[in-house]
Amino acid sequence: MSKISKNVILVLLTLTSSAFLLFQLYYYKHYLSTKNGSALSKSKGSRIGFDRTQWRAVKKFIMLTSSQNVPVFLIDPLILELINKNFEQVKNTSHASSTSECKFFCVPRDFTTFALQYQLWKNEEGWFRIAENMGFQCLKIESKDPRLDWIDSLSGTEIPLHYICKLASHAIHLVVFHERSGNYLWHGHLRLKGHIDRKFVPFRKLQFGRYPGAFDRPELQQITVDGLDVLIPKDPMHFLEEIPHSRFIECRYKEARAFFQQYLDDNTVEAMTFQKHAKELLQLAAKTLKKLGVRFWLSSGTCLGWYRQCSIIPYSKDVDLGIFIQDYKSDIISAFQDAGLPLKHKFGKVEDSLELSFQGKDDVKLDIFFFYEETDHMWNGGTQAKTGRKFKYLFPKFTLCWTEFVDTKFRVPCETVEYIEANYGAAELAWKNPLSSWFTAMLHCFGGGILSCVLLAEPPLRFLANSTNILLASSIWYIAFFCPCDLVSQGYSFLPVQLLAAGMKEVTRTWKIVGGVTHANSYYKNGWIVMIAIGWARGAGGSIITNFEQLLKGCWKPEAEEWLKMSYTAKVTLLGSVIFTFQQTKHLAISRHNLMFFFTVFLVATKITMMITETALMPFACFEDTLSRMLFGWQQQFLPCEKKSETKSSFNGTGSSTSKPVANASEKVKKKHSKKTE
Repeated sequence: MSKISKNVILVLLTLTSSAFLLFQLYYYKHYLSTKNGSALSKSKGSRIGFDRTQWRAVKKFIMLTSSQNVPVFLIDPLILELINKNFEQVKNTSHASSTSECKFFCVPRDFTTFALQYQLWKNEEGWFRIAENMGFQCLKIESKDPRLDWIDSLSGTEIPLHYICKLASHAIHLVVFHERSGNYLWHGHLRLKGHIDRKFVPFRKLQFGRYPGAFDRPELQQITVDGLDVLIPKDPMHFLEEIPHSRFIECRYKEARAFFQQYLDDNTVEAMTFQKHAKELLQLAAKTLKKLGVRFWLSSGTCLGWYRQCSIIPYSKDVDLGIFIQDYKSDIISAFQDAGLPLKHKFGKVEDSLELSFQGKDDVKLDIFFFYEETDHMWNGGTQAKTGRKFKYLFPKFTLCWTEFVDTKFRVPCETVEYIEANYGAAELAWKNPLSSWFTAMLHCFGGGILSCVLLAEPPLRFLANSTNILLASSIWYIAFFCPCDLVSQGYSFLPVQLLAAGMKEVTRTWKIVGGVTHANSYYKNGWIVMIAIGWARGAGGSIITNFEQLLKGCWKPEAEEWLKMSYTAKVTLLGSVIFTFQQTKHLAISRHNLMFFFTVFLVATKITMMITETALMPFACFEDTLSRMLFGWQQQFLPCEKKSETKSSFNGTGSSTSKPVANASEKVKKKHSKKTE
C-alpha cells in the first residue's frame, strides 16, 4: 500500500511541475513579450531597445538653457561618437525630418553629458532655481579653486565644478569648464562630500569627473540632432581623442610655498633673466612641437622644478623635454631651426640613445631626450659632450598627464615621484623626508631578517638588537645622501666601484641564504618547504617587502609586487634556497662549504656579467621559459584557435564584429579558471 502511495505522489508532482512550466511559457508568450515589444517601440522610427525617456530629458534641459542663455555644448562621448560616424547625414538633415525618428538621444544610457564655460555663465543662481521649478532634481558640486592655493588670502575659495540634474529616470551631467592661463579649459575632480546622497545617481558611471581634466578650447558649431538644436565641438573626433588623455595634475602650490619659506628664492638679476629666457624657450618649443603633432613632456631638471617649487630652477641653465622615440619626426631639427633655435649637439641615432640640443637666447640650452620602451621599463641615453662617454638611464613605465607651468599647458609623467626618483635617485626623498628615507634604507638592510622572524613567530625586532650593525648601516646611509659635494655618490658612479660593491653583496647573500635554511632546520627537521621559505626570505627580504617600503614613500604600486613579477634577486635567491635545502636534508651529495663556494662564484659572475653587458636577462631564462610553457602554457594554445575560428565566422556573412567572439572566448576561459579555483 505504501509503495502505491509513493508512485501516486511522484506522478502528481510531475504533472503539477509540467502544468506550472506550461503556464509560465504561455504567460511569457502572451503577456511579457507583448508588453516588452510595446515598450521598445514607443517612438516611431526608433530601433529596438531605444527609449524616448532620455530624449525628453535632453529636450527639457535644452529648453531650460536656451531660455536662460546658458551656452552649453554636448560632450557626451557615446553620442558624439555616433554623430561623428554619421556626420554628413546629421549635417544634411532638416529640422522637420529629424523629428520623425530618434537615433542619437534615445540610445540607452544613464547620463547625457553637457559642458559650459563658467566665465560665460551670467545667472547661475536663477538658472538653478528655474531648473527645479521645471521638475529637475539638481545637485551642485563645489570644491576649492586650486589656482588660488598660491595666495594665502584666497586659498580655500570654492567654485562650482559639476551639476547633476535628474528628470525621471535620466540624469544630465553638466561639466563646468574654467578658463586657465594657457588658453585652455579645465574641469575639476568630482568629489562627493559627506552630506551628498550616494544613491542620487550611479556616480561610478560618469564619464567625466573621476579626475581633473584639461582640453583645448573647442570651436563650436550648431547642428540639429533628433529634432533638437545643440552645440557640439566643430571637430568631434579631436575632442573624443582628447578624453582618454585629459587627466590633469595640479602643481603643488602649498609644498612650493613651504619650499620657498625654507630656501629663499633667488631674486638676483641673473636668475630672473635666466627664468625669463627659459620660459620663452619652453613656450616656443611647445608651439613648435604642437605644430608637428609630437607629444612631449617636462623632463629632468625642468620636471623637478615644476614638482618641487612650481617654477624654473634658476641655477639649472637649461630646459629639458622628453619625447617617445615612436613620436620622432625627421623634420624636428629643421622645424626648430626655422623657429630660430640652431642645433648645438646631436648625440646617438634614432635606433639608439638619440638626444638633441638646441641653442636659445643667452646660452640657455634646450635638451630633448628620446625615450625607448622595453618590456618592463623605459630608458633614454645620455652622452658627455667633452668625453663622448655614453650613459643609459632606466625609468619605470609611466603615462602622461597635463599640467600648467609658466602659464602654458604641458605634459608631465603622471607617476611623477617615481620618474623623479629614477632621474635623480633616492636623494630627493632623503632631502624631503630624511626619516622615511632612513627607515626604508634599514628595511633594505634588515628586511630579510625581520621577515624570517615574522614567518617563524619570533620577535620581529630581534635583528635590530645589534646596535653596531644599526649604527654602521645608518652611517653609510648618512654619508651616501648628505656627504658634502655629493662625493660618495659621485665615487660610486664609477663602474669598478659598483662591480666591487655588487660582488661583496652577492657574497653576503649566500651567507644569508645558508643562515636562513639552517635556522629553519633547527625548528622543523626535514621541513623542506619551511627551509626554502626562510632561506628565500633571509636572502631577498628587502625586495620581497618592497610594497611596504613604497607605502612609506607614499608611492605604492601593486603592479610592482614581487609575487606578480619576480626580480633577478628574488629568483636567484629562491634557487639558492632550494639547492641549500637539498644539501641540508642530505639529498645533495656535496659538502656545505664547497656548495657555498660554487654558488657564490655563480652569483658574482652572473651579477658582474649583467652589469658589464647592461642586460637584465637571467642566465637560466631559456630553461625557465621552457619549464613554464611545459607546466602552465598548454591552455594558452587553445585561445588563438578559438579567435581564428570566430574571426572566420564573422567574414562568412554573420555581420558580427570580431571583438565580440574574442570577448566571449576570454569569458569562457575566465569561467574555466574560476571553476578550477573553486
